[in-house]
Amino acid sequence: MQIESDVVIIGGGAAGLSLALRLGKNCRISLISKVKVEEGSTYYAQGGIAAVLDTEDSIESHIQDTLTAGAGLCHADTVRHTVSHSKENIQWLIDSGVAFTRQQPNQSGEYHLTQEGGHQHRRVIHAADATGKALETTLVDLVKRNPNIKIYEHHIAIDLITAHKLGQPKQACHGVYALDRQSNHVRVFRAPCTVLATGGASKVYLYTSNPDTATGDGIAMAWRAGCRVANMEFNQFHPTVLYHPHAKAFLLTEALRGEGARLLLPNGQEFMRQFDPRGELASRDIVARAIDHEMKRLGSEYVLLDISHKPAEFIKEHFPTIYQRCLQFGYDITKQAIPVVPAAHYTCGGVITNLDGQTDIPGLYAVGEVAHTGLHGANRLASNSLLECLVFAQAASAHIQREKCSPVTTTLPEWDESRVTDSDEEVVVTHNWHELRQFMWDYVGIVRTTKRLQRAERRVNLLLHEIDEYYGNFRVTNDLLELRNLSVCASLIIQSALRRKESRGLHYTLDYPDPDTRNTITDTILTPHNYSPATS
Repeated sequence: MQIESDVVIIGGGAAGLSLALRLGKNCRISLISKVKVEEGSTYYAQGGIAAVLDTEDSIESHIQDTLTAGAGLCHADTVRHTVSHSKENIQWLIDSGVAFTRQQPNQSGEYHLTQEGGHQHRRVIHAADATGKALETTLVDLVKRNPNIKIYEHHIAIDLITAHKLGQPKQACHGVYALDRQSNHVRVFRAPCTVLATGGASKVYLYTSNPDTATGDGIAMAWRAGCRVANMEFNQFHPTVLYHPHAKAFLLTEALRGEGARLLLPNGQEFMRQFDPRGELASRDIVARAIDHEMKRLGSEYVLLDISHKPAEFIKEHFPTIYQRCLQFGYDITKQAIPVVPAAHYTCGGVITNLDGQTDIPGLYAVGEVAHTGLHGANRLASNSLLECLVFAQAASAHIQREKCSPVTTTLPEWDESRVTDSDEEVVVTHNWHELRQFMWDYVGIVRTTKRLQRAERRVNLLLHEIDEYYGNFRVTNDLLELRNLSVCASLIIQSALRRKESRGLHYTLDYPDPDTRNTITDTILTPHNYSPATS
């Protein structure tokens, strides 16, 4: 039996949840989540949401900071659109029940705003140091109480069902095939509107701040379906993830540096002023490269982050989650510096959309980290990511409601497993998974060269061939689907990086260490062989 709805949303983070809630009570929604709906990347976001909320701040200042961080590749209309809708989206969250931190604990009054790298003003509203958790749990509760939203947890999307795949001349998206990870049965979700809200692809790297779900599923599915992607070479590495063998992916928010935390060499020497006059408040790409440079120069496995000079009560009040988590690993941040390393954090490129979240394929939308809207350019400004999720969910929901998509009348074929068998070679998937993430870290990381990229390209092409052969002969599994998607994303990242003959933002290559100063610098756009320009 096929599952029919008005809109199918793939992803249960800030983008997917807020979109579902904004679509209203008259829309039947299927929301697909690869894990429990609370466990996506949004849940782990610490810092907050950038918005113009203070009288001393301004829309123009936030726009300028975003453009500066984006290093010449932001789309000005997208930046203005996003920033201009920031305040109303924060109010929507407040009205929805998200409990942001106030200036005085346990009191009503103004909300506390913090400052992060690249921002000229305090404009990051937050819920202590667990903003994502507060946002996610609040929105999930509202979604679960909405009878028109049906949640399908433990389902991983396999591929989009498009008119092109069905042999129809007019391009459109009719839904998605998804694997029920608990029953191992492939389900057909049919809907006139499909929304990718699947997040980024940072799991393509060996070290990442992201949860295990960040495997680029939406980007890879859209690419296979015929959508263009842009700026995949710009992968943001968060400068400060806790260095500890058991602290898997524990990020230390940039707000620590915003409140005075200093970066130190293992001998206690400060170093950031040598790289940027803003010191610890420089943008993430600069801070991550500085740390990477010092680690390689010294042969060190980490640098130190120190906020112990601030009052202990201040630290515990503003960073309770980090304080408690670090204690579990033997570090008291009120008394000592803690070891940190950079890790892959955010995918700035993605599936090309317009200001309504529409992709190249009618009926298919992309919202959040999966999308390339033009907001981030060559580097994302801190705390603009959740803002983008909210603003574009608002825009996409308005567009979907205006369009009033007609039900899918086309008969969709069931998933065919008649010519495949269960695999007895799972070791192939495991080996290729590790090989992919290792060479991406070594060759396509914070600092790149053409030779390293070419080595990575040869390896990923071999992997893609192996995976396609494996995919065609065996039943799909969660690990195989994630490996397939990560390999596609790795290829897109490498292709994009090879095309950019300069260093800009998050893309830094020793062969072209300076930015190209010509006025012809544009986005890196990749076009699949089945792209149809008539649908754009």
